Amino acid sequence: MDKGIIEALQRNGREPFRRIADKLGVSEATVRARYARLCDDHILQVTGVTNPLGLGFESQAMIGVRTSGPPDPVADEIARWDEADYVVVTAGQFDILVEIVCGDRRDLLGITNRIRALDGVASTETFLYLELWKQLYDWGANELDGDGVTDVAANAIAGREVGV
Repeated sequence: MDKGIIEALQRNGREPFRRIADKLGVSEATVRARYARLCDDHILQVTGVTNPLGLGFESQAMIGVRTSGPPDPVADEIARWDEADYVVVTAGQFDILVEIVCGDRRDLLGITNRIRALDGVASTETFLYLELWKQLYDWGANELDGDGVTDVAANAIAGREVGV
């Protein structure tokens, strides 16, 4: 049932609970309760997704961060910043990827310098977005167990939000 709720909201975040309930063959109250639990457990977040470049923000970039030690403290700090809308610890060339949205390139330089000044940061590489070509959030929902929790969702419950 959680999978059906998530997939319906990925298609249309404003889908009425009554319509979702009808499609799933359950009551509207059941959908409301499951939705609230999914949000409370940080498995689901329904929000309006915009194109920052189309809204007048002149600088959007992905910043690759290499750390000199464990990436968690650096990722935790950057995740607190309003300008960082996406922070992920990765395997590969970079330890952390950070997506930044800001008013102009001067702001981007300031944020990049803030990252470089953090303890544990060895280096950064900035990838300035020129145009947003594709941005989707409709990958579906993995199979959920009886409690609506998967191994993937365990990270979300641990405090890492997953957007829809």
